[in-house]
Amino acid sequence: MESVFYIKFWGVRGMIPRPGSSFEKVGGRTACVEVGCGSEVLIFDCGSGARALGKQLMRSRAYECRLFLSHFHWDHIIGVPFFEPFRHREVKVDIFGPPGGKEILERSLSSTVMDRNSISRLDELEASIRYHDMKRGTTVSCGEAVVSGAQLNHPGGVWGYRVDFGGHAVVYATDTEHYSCPDRVLVTLAEGADVLIYDATYTPEEYEGKRGKRAAVGLGHSTYEEGAKLARDAGVRHLVLFHHHPDRDDDEVSAVEDLCRNTFSETTAARERMTIELL
Repeated sequence: MESVFYIKFWGVRGMIPRPGSSFEKVGGRTACVEVGCGSEVLIFDCGSGARALGKQLMRSRAYECRLFLSHFHWDHIIGVPFFEPFRHREVKVDIFGPPGGKEILERSLSSTVMDRNSISRLDELEASIRYHDMKRGTTVSCGEAVVSGAQLNHPGGVWGYRVDFGGHAVVYATDTEHYSCPDRVLVTLAEGADVLIYDATYTPEEYEGKRGKRAAVGLGHSTYEEGAKLARDAGVRHLVLFHHHPDRDDDEVSAVEDLCRNTFSETTAARERMTIELL
């Protein structure tokens, strides 16, 4: 029997897709996460991983879905022109994103992704597409699931999301930079969650600029170490490391996973096609 509340990872990389034999176990596609809540399909970000998800949705005749965008950087929207449900007139897609209005969402997707850099334009897509702001305090009802959000810390802004369904919860917090102590906004959003999907782009050494590398302070990303601290503070059950650096190969991701488990034992590094069942 298929789980009624699950998370499936279709893209787990950050910054840019990374092909190659050393990256096959973890996967090289950029951010795209499916959350199933009963009959509802929720999608978080539309990176290059969205292409495979879109094909599956059309095979399963899932003609209604909701897409929640964290922000509009390339790696999170590059899958838009290749997301097959957008090309079918029987499909209905509601897109939610950071505050700024329908016009900003349309303009960001159209001018950045499609009009100048793709063979088709956004207004040529045949699906019924509606745009919605996520504002502070906004909640979205998706069947029996409730999605809430909060603004996190990233250049240009970013939105983190929480899905509550059947007494369980998952939090999606990518492209967010930590402070000197865990971000209280994110701690509140993640409080008591079953799963926290967290930006672990850098190791602490990379973030601080040790070993001869330029520091990553101010670039809007975090580390597995800070993810563990936040998970403890928020009382999270399971931490999932996400948005892997494009230069981190399969063995290196596994090494980071092991290091984080020394601090927070219930840690898993996200890998493409990995599924976590909550109900």
